[in-house]
Amino acid sequence: MKRLVVIVGPTAIGKTAAAITLAQQLQTEILSCDSRQFYRELEIGVARPSPTELQTVPHHFIANRSVQQPYNVYDYEHEALDLLDHLFQTHDTVIAVGGSGLYIDALCKGIHVLPDPSPQLRASLNQRVANGELPKMLEELRQLDPEYYAIVDRSNPIRIQRALEIILTAGHPYSELLDKPLPERTFDIVKIGLQCPRETLRDRIDRRVDQMMQQGLLEEVQSLTPYRNINTLNTVGYKELFNYLDGNTQLAQAITDIKNHTWQYAKKQITWFSRYPEIKWVENEKKSDLMQVIR
Repeated sequence: MKRLVVIVGPTAIGKTAAAITLAQQLQTEILSCDSRQFYRELEIGVARPSPTELQTVPHHFIANRSVQQPYNVYDYEHEALDLLDHLFQTHDTVIAVGGSGLYIDALCKGIHVLPDPSPQLRASLNQRVANGELPKMLEELRQLDPEYYAIVDRSNPIRIQRALEIILTAGHPYSELLDKPLPERTFDIVKIGLQCPRETLRDRIDRRVDQMMQQGLLEEVQSLTPYRNINTLNTVGYKELFNYLDGNTQLAQAITDIKNHTWQYAKKQITWFSRYPEIKWVENEKKSDLMQVIR
């Protein structure tokens, strides 16, 4: 049986280095599950592996498309599975690495294909959120799909809006669509999570942001101004510096905001991955434990 080893964990924990170490030991290749590293225009702000790292071990789904090309998790699932079929012809094990939980789920267990709403419906719901109608939208969700209402993050307007988009487009409860069985994977999956004390992770994040600024993150963001309205750029590390370039804050405050928002994102990643009992956790500095876990 072929095997996919998936390395997960919060941002700045050291997933890239761990994946390269393991790939070298297993003489295999790496498949990225980082939804921000797909785009060739984004480099510094997404902590893309360095040219040296990319040459050390073959990587896939790194800088392979433009921010101007529409792409979603369903596209990724099909492309990643096709790639795995190809890689498994010459490798018994392939490494996947990333912190984008939804994309990892799509690769490991599949994801339900859900209908896209009309632009008019999405615009209408966007406007309702902007007008402060989230409580009313929550009540509508409770009436239309009480099962999903019971589990949705009620403080997350994106999740609430998406659920209403799907319900109103499909004419069925969101939870009903999610209950449909997904096809089984034809390969074994081993999940390894990297962890460290929270204060250590916070320090790693702060140091990484400082390093990004030294590497030219501000200049990278300036070069992306023509694309700033693309949703891909509404992300940590970019939106804060756009805010600075708009004159809405000082540079020092923008950098502090990046650090704080990155830390908030890291905590959400920790919460996401903590739901999966199959993940085997190792200390991020103990790379020698990776092979032990696999064995």
